[in-house]
Amino acid sequence: MNQAANKKLYVGSLPYSITEDELRELFSPFGTVESARIITDKFTGQSKGFGFVEMASNEDALKAIEGLKNKQLNGRTLIVNEARPQEPRTGGAGGGGGAGRRERSFGGGNAGGGGGGDRWGEDRPRRPRRDQM
Repeated sequence: MNQAANKKLYVGSLPYSITEDELRELFSPFGTVESARIITDKFTGQSKGFGFVEMASNEDALKAIEGLKNKQLNGRTLIVNEARPQEPRTGGAGGGGGAGRRERSFGGGNAGGGGGGDRWGEDRPRRPRRDQM
């Protein structure tokens, strides 16, 4: 840890069964624990096997790193490091992906949907296609 030490620690390779209270207890012999958080999957709620602990001082954080790094807990070797700053997240637009160019279907086969307007959500008269002129 450098001079501008961070008192927030990353804790990896945690047993999936550990609770935030147990994580707090694990770090408390090294100083005052301000917060302990286990990261969970947002859909299932199951632990992702890592978390963050914030100690009251940089000295406490250094003691915790030295005392717990590579320690065994329920058969797993703990990883304890200084936490890196959180990366800024981009907007929530993403997802979807998609096929890029869609194939055109000229009659038959397209059994789904019906009606629904054009791509702007409007039902307006359309000019006839070239083959219908």
